[in-house]
Amino acid sequence: MVKMPCSIFNDVIGPVMRGPSSSHVAGAARIAGLVRQSMREKVTDAVVDFDVNGSLATSHDGHGTDMGFACGLMNIPLSDPSVDQYEELLKEHHLHIEYRILDYGATHPGNYRMAITDASGLTRHWEAIAVGGGMVELQKLENFEVNICGDFYELLVRIDSSNHPKNHPNPDSETVQELTGESDFTLTSVDGSHVLLNLKYSHSLDEATLHSIWNLDNVEDVIYLEPVLPTPSRSDCKVPYSTAEELLDYSKKHSMEPWEYGAYYECCRGNFSNSEVFPRMEEILEVMEAAVDTGLAGTQYSDRILGPQSQKIQAASQAGKLIPCEPLNTVIQCITAVMETKSSMGLIVAAPTCGSCGCLPGTIIGLGRVLHLDREEMVKGLFVAGLVGVFFAEQATFSAEVGGCQVECGAGSGMAAAAITAMMGGTIEECMDAASMALQNITGLACDPVANRVEVPCLGKNVMGGSNALSSANMVLAGFDKVIPLDETIQAIYDIGLSLPLELRCTYGGLGKTKTARSIKL
Repeated sequence: MVKMPCSIFNDVIGPVMRGPSSSHVAGAARIAGLVRQSMREKVTDAVVDFDVNGSLATSHDGHGTDMGFACGLMNIPLSDPSVDQYEELLKEHHLHIEYRILDYGATHPGNYRMAITDASGLTRHWEAIAVGGGMVELQKLENFEVNICGDFYELLVRIDSSNHPKNHPNPDSETVQELTGESDFTLTSVDGSHVLLNLKYSHSLDEATLHSIWNLDNVEDVIYLEPVLPTPSRSDCKVPYSTAEELLDYSKKHSMEPWEYGAYYECCRGNFSNSEVFPRMEEILEVMEAAVDTGLAGTQYSDRILGPQSQKIQAASQAGKLIPCEPLNTVIQCITAVMETKSSMGLIVAAPTCGSCGCLPGTIIGLGRVLHLDREEMVKGLFVAGLVGVFFAEQATFSAEVGGCQVECGAGSGMAAAAITAMMGGTIEECMDAASMALQNITGLACDPVANRVEVPCLGKNVMGGSNALSSANMVLAGFDKVIPLDETIQAIYDIGLSLPLELRCTYGGLGKTKTARSIKL
């Protein structure tokens, strides 16, 4: 398996999308987008299996998996306003998708087993997993093992090695690379007398090159896939730190502002210049701000549990009904606004997931607006949050199916605590300590959505995450002792998540199992 370092833009602050869940919608769309590229003609039929013991068996319809997968097969970006009309679009595209719930022994709760057919009659069988936050991994093509995460240009070459003339030896990876240029990585999988070469490139391949590979002796199949992630990967990709401990050691020798450590990390990870990463994050903040403003303006959408409520905070405050605390109340309002934009199919940033998309943006923007901070300070806060997210992704997961809501709203709370600590002038060490303290406060948080929707208790947990971030930041800035370092806290959260019952990991339990929740679902 080729495991590249996490990226702030790939794994943490993103994707920019519509829909209720990054794991379900964006993950499904990216899986479908990759398998679509493997087909020779337009996809006409798809059969998708979910294991009865996984989370997708009960949540694929309510959490938007069906929508994301359909859009991926139709090549409709998740920023498109029409994504929720996917059922009508499927009819227009003459594309049929069947979802089956079977007991086939999948080992990951976000497993997809797929048979995809195109207009030529070609059928390919793929297996993949959604690992959280929109990140994916294709693991099998037919009976061959592959490792495709959407961050490389991928070339798959199947060779029949059973019978060939001695003067025409089977092509190998060196032969292919003579035609394509040096690959960054090459993986080989064998199924009987057939060999699959999986070559990864940081550069694109042209049609003429692909055609020349097809003409090699004993080549049976050639598949070429382009990346689906915003930050590309390469073989010489090295990052300066991948844990909080390494970051703090680095900071003792290299003094920078907290945000600069995040920007420098992403420059190393994506081979970007300093002048490239800051505008990228500015664009992300613009989407976040628009999501806040859209929610505050009022949203209308019939297919949801909660109606518009974000305006009620200001009205109640003006009426003198609220406990006086302008920063907290503004954060609550902004978090709610983002969640309402998400629930009405508006454009949001999953940061780190759709289920937790209100916590980080709402906290940063709410506090920034109350304190009249420059937008630049909010962008800087996002870079610090991104670093915490990278450390979290490296040592745990953003998938509630694996670790419960502590790895979604909990992770968002830790990221937000670090961000606002930086915005208040804290050191990089104080930022990491605030993240650790916030995460310590949410260990064991279950993921138990009501009526199979990412609304209740998700809104309250996002608000809790923002409130927790404010408290944790103030405690650390005041000099409180975090006791447990950030890396150890993350590792503890992951261990706790694996110990949670399956029904408390985004499946069907807790609040989702109550009488009222069942009546709403009906």
